[in-house]
Amino acid sequence: MNYFYSQLYLYNFIPFLRKESMIKWGMIGCGDVTELKSGPAFNKAADSELVAVMRRNAAKAEDYAKRHNVKKYYSDAGALINDPEVNAVYIATPPSTHAEYAIRAMRAGKPVYIEKPMALNDGECRKILEVSQQTGVKCFVAYYRRYLPYFRKVKHLVEIGAIGEVQLVNVRYVCPPQKEDYSRTTLTWRVKPEIAGAGYFYDLAPHQLDLLNYLFGDITEATGFPANFAGYYDAEDTVSGIFKFECGIVGTGSWCFVSDVNQSVDKIELIGSQGRLSFSCFGFTPIKLITEAFPEPQFFLPENPENIQFYLIEAVVKDLEGGESCESTGVSGAKTNWVMDKILGKI
Repeated sequence: MNYFYSQLYLYNFIPFLRKESMIKWGMIGCGDVTELKSGPAFNKAADSELVAVMRRNAAKAEDYAKRHNVKKYYSDAGALINDPEVNAVYIATPPSTHAEYAIRAMRAGKPVYIEKPMALNDGECRKILEVSQQTGVKCFVAYYRRYLPYFRKVKHLVEIGAIGEVQLVNVRYVCPPQKEDYSRTTLTWRVKPEIAGAGYFYDLAPHQLDLLNYLFGDITEATGFPANFAGYYDAEDTVSGIFKFECGIVGTGSWCFVSDVNQSVDKIELIGSQGRLSFSCFGFTPIKLITEAFPEPQFFLPENPENIQFYLIEAVVKDLEGGESCESTGVSGAKTNWVMDKILGKI
């Protein structure tokens, strides 16, 4: 196929690359994350529309479609993927089906936006990336913190040298058990490794670790020590990790999901040569800056959007239309899975 015909093919058969076309999303999975965090944002972003949803329970799929004014609903993922009106697919199922649906969608020529973590493990992430490369179809992962004003402020403070040269990163997340954890009959899928990849660590830590990759570049070395102290479920409930970035910065992480309620912590601390910066990953407490020049704490609290994935979805749409490249891709998402698997000793 010569250059002229290859370009004609792209114009006629890959409509999501044309600026004048809408990105028409099909969403696989209608769980809690889609109610406010993501679902409504697909209609709020310019040149974007949520046109179809899928859930295995047809009644629940219909209910979601009616409540969110989505015109089509399915109980079969293949039907949604093959819907000719759908030209991009959002995968919002548990991680155990991320790779399957992403690969099927990309082989159908439709770019994918995958909920985090990207897949069950590093191996599945590699398979997704291989298909994306083979097909030339783009893949994105829903690490939306990269685009939130709160974390962009953190990045700005780091880049302007507010705390000098960053030397050490410390992540701590401690919380009590969830009410579902106390009975084996009520356990959430998030603590079932065959569905989630691991336990709560695999559900929450990727947000923190991807954010650190965004702030400082790739983590290239990592190891850790997972443990199960409470025995509520088979997955780990406590994890300690150490890691090193390509740039030379070193870091530590501690996660415990079975603490006393009074010991809850959600904190990332950056230690620099001229100060300290601390902030939360999930609670959005005020960003705290203490510097050598100004020892009295300074606080910052940028406002985040109502639909917290909005800015990332907006960036994905612009990328698909040929605009600025989105910063949360399958490549960056896979790196986060790799770090988690190294800390858990899975690879």
